[in-house]
Amino acid sequence: MTDKKDPMIPDGAVNPIDTDYQVGQDNIIVNVGPFGLDIHNRVFAISGLLVVAFVVLTLAFQNQVEPMFSGMRSWLTSNLDGFFLAAGNVFVLVCFVVAFSPLGRVRLGGTEATPDYSYLGWFSMLFAAGMGIGLMFFGVSEPLSHFGSALGGTAVENGVRTDWAPLGGAAGDAAAATRLGMAATIFHWALHPWAIYAVLALGLALFSFNKGLPLTIRSVFYPLLGERVWGWPGHFIDILAVLATLFGLATSLGYGAAQASSGLNFLFGVPLGNTTQVLLVMGISAIALASVVAGLDAGVKRLSEINMLLALLLMLFVITVGPTLDIVTGFFANLGAYLEYLPALANPVGREDVNYSQGWTAFYWAWWISWSPFVGMFIARVSRGRTVREFIVSVLIVPSLACVLWMTVFGETAITQLVRDGYEAASQAELPLQLFTMLDALPLAQITSFIAIVLVVVFFVTSSDSGSLVIDVISAGGKVDAPVPQRVFWAVFQGLVAIALILGGGLVALQAMAVSTGLPFAIVLLVASVSIIKGLASEPRPS
Repeated sequence: MTDKKDPMIPDGAVNPIDTDYQVGQDNIIVNVGPFGLDIHNRVFAISGLLVVAFVVLTLAFQNQVEPMFSGMRSWLTSNLDGFFLAAGNVFVLVCFVVAFSPLGRVRLGGTEATPDYSYLGWFSMLFAAGMGIGLMFFGVSEPLSHFGSALGGTAVENGVRTDWAPLGGAAGDAAAATRLGMAATIFHWALHPWAIYAVLALGLALFSFNKGLPLTIRSVFYPLLGERVWGWPGHFIDILAVLATLFGLATSLGYGAAQASSGLNFLFGVPLGNTTQVLLVMGISAIALASVVAGLDAGVKRLSEINMLLALLLMLFVITVGPTLDIVTGFFANLGAYLEYLPALANPVGREDVNYSQGWTAFYWAWWISWSPFVGMFIARVSRGRTVREFIVSVLIVPSLACVLWMTVFGETAITQLVRDGYEAASQAELPLQLFTMLDALPLAQITSFIAIVLVVVFFVTSSDSGSLVIDVISAGGKVDAPVPQRVFWAVFQGLVAIALILGGGLVALQAMAVSTGLPFAIVLLVASVSIIKGLASEPRPS
């Protein structure tokens, strides 16, 4: 076994930033019994104390915090929906401008750097970290929801639309409702979320691998803040990144726990309720701890590849035994519908479909933004050696097409079961259960449902594992080889935050915290876009 080259040492020409700051210079190194800690004295202390206080207070005042979380989510998404939609559009435009300009020739890691991972390993990690649990939870439920609301058409009370149909709906027209419903679903899972991830990932990779700065969010802002980035402005950015990541992950873990408990109830009669979900979070967090200790290559990479294989097998099974022709033709039809409806769905002003744009899109954009420090840093760590153009095209286009395919396979199957076969069980089931009721109408339902539960669990573990590694890097001042006990701390508290939110209001509480941390981080990302372009402009480009 050979030693890997230090990823922070560039290969070929780069334009590094000249700073006296040394990675870890503000860290405190202490020993607690047999365990060592190497933590940023302000970022770790403040973010850690805030998280501990949040968990304690939420668990202590469960009944009181539930209405607070509900009101917070409603206010943010209804009053700031235009901001979130406009921000999402900006990130997509930034990605395309950078990719298809001369800046796209810059290579991450230096002009002669080569990729650390094969395309298969790279795409597996991108997909598993970026979307896993969400695709399992919403793959059936979201297409069915948008199809049903579009088919029902619009409803107006006191001059305000009260329906949940996207755009103008498609009252009574099943074919048009399918087309609009699938386009409205794909909109939430294709270019926009991956552009959010790509912007931050590109900034982290550029300023770490090419500019020689620590692998933390604050480094992206050096062109704008200069040496002040190592002071309180930088501390604030990194603390916000830790909190956004933690609550974004907790939302996903809450969805995973809700779906896994529904699947276990469906298959084995395990009781539903908070107790089951809390036990699931505890058990899966324990599995994630083992993966955290194993590290990136042995843990996350292996789990990601296993999950990709299982997801591919489940998808191929549904294509084979489901409405195969509808799925194959639907992929191209849905992709075309997405591109056709994209301008209207992305429009941030003058929307009449307020329930869809606020209740779905604004929440999703805030959720993706709160996830972006986690997914962005994870993508950055595994993307050294790619050109900026290759990086953006791969991070935007390949996962977007994979999401179109996934939503088409599971969504088209569920809609076909409802429209053609009159099978209503999936559309009438609770959201976490709809995947299993859709599979129940296909052959080998017990086996495929069990595989689906395993997929949810492993996606759960992968997200927790990856998130712990990322939060640990930020709270250790950019050190990528910080002591294992710190990762264990963050993995444990991810689970505790998810448990606190489940007990303090369920999915609404989880969504509220994702939106509330996504809002300030959206502003951070918009400013970061300017800094990234300035940083790329100064880099040498291979001929």
